[in-house]
Amino acid sequence: MSVDPMAYEAQFFGFTPQTCLLRIYVAFQDHLFEVMQAVEQVILKKLEDIPNCEITPVQTRKCTEKFLCFMKGRFDNLFGKMEQLILQSILCIPPNILLPEDKCQETNPFSEEKLQLLQQEIKELQEKYKVELCTEQALLAELEEQKTVKAKLRETLTFFDELENIGRYQGTSNFRESLASLVQSCRKLQSIRDNVEKESRRLETQ
Repeated sequence: MSVDPMAYEAQFFGFTPQTCLLRIYVAFQDHLFEVMQAVEQVILKKLEDIPNCEITPVQTRKCTEKFLCFMKGRFDNLFGKMEQLILQSILCIPPNILLPEDKCQETNPFSEEKLQLLQQEIKELQEKYKVELCTEQALLAELEEQKTVKAKLRETLTFFDELENIGRYQGTSNFRESLASLVQSCRKLQSIRDNVEKESRRLETQ
């Protein structure tokens, strides 16, 4: 059996020519075996009708198997020639013939240079895709960070609103003035603390 895959023929027929020939070969073998079994049964029945026949069923079986091997050998020889003829002349698509789905190859023939260009283009697209993916991940991370900052700003605004409400409750009309006064007081306290720390260090060094 030929080892050539004949992929183009398989694309056209829907099966490989070797598979077709193998099925024909197996089918013939099966029929030959069945025929020889039937012939053996007929011979045995005829021998039973012959009086004082010295031919035994075992001898008949040996002769049948010998004839079967002879027929199989002859068929294998003829089938080899038939296989070569069928594969080369019947189930073979000539090299100058294109299937309808491959007609585009006439106007766009394959070349090694085009293949390399396509591979390079695919590589560049893959790199661009990786960059876009990293950019997308960075944007998603920044979006999550912005959501966190936005939530903290809302908390801060809520805190200021609560302080303003407390100021109104305490009788302070302008929250900004109160906040500015509070900041100024904090700065004075910080200045006093710094002076105390300086004086304390000075006394320790004496």
